[in-house]
Amino acid sequence: MPQSQSITLHNYKFDNISISGLAGTGSTTLLNLLKDYLKFDGWSGFSGGEFMRAYSLEKGLIKYNRHHDASVYGADFDRQIDYGMRDKFQKEKKWIIEAWLSGFMAQKISRTLKVLVICSNNSVRIDRIVNRDQISVHQAKINILKRAEINMKKWSQMYAKEWQEWVVDGGKADKNQPINFWQENLYDLVIDTYVFNKQQTFKKVIEYLNVEVVKS
Repeated sequence: MPQSQSITLHNYKFDNISISGLAGTGSTTLLNLLKDYLKFDGWSGFSGGEFMRAYSLEKGLIKYNRHHDASVYGADFDRQIDYGMRDKFQKEKKWIIEAWLSGFMAQKISRTLKVLVICSNNSVRIDRIVNRDQISVHQAKINILKRAEINMKKWSQMYAKEWQEWVVDGGKADKNQPINFWQENLYDLVIDTYVFNKQQTFKKVIEYLNVEVVKS
């Protein structure tokens, strides 16, 4: 953000923020902008992807610090991390948590702003991953398609009960409808990062959070 701007500290419309988005949509970029801007008012940020990569490297589950699918660790560990996010949303305040499933884990929790970032142009997503991970276009395409396929299969089995209780029983999806953790009506704010750049995306969240931005 420009140095000529600051925030007026006050009570926010929401206690916490979840950020969800598939690979290359800009969810981590949004997290970093929000975390840097709100830290002076006591907000903290957590990236599920960064945590998982660090854990997997430490345990020898992956060889390189790159994004990977959820098959490298067990369902119990996955569930522990996911429910850890939900626990923070329920019991704590001023957390910004970015992870593929953070918005789903925030379902039926009041005062958590659920943000979904999408990118309607897959070529842009691929280009972002090529530049981020320094890999080929072919590898980036595999990253997008294979990771989503593997993760969706695993998590759909793990969280079928929660999907029924939090989504279907809540009237947000039909019982015969396939599970889709990034279904737009599960979120308070959906932003297409192909249409809006990172600063515009950031501003939309800040405005929705009801933070007053003033020139100093």
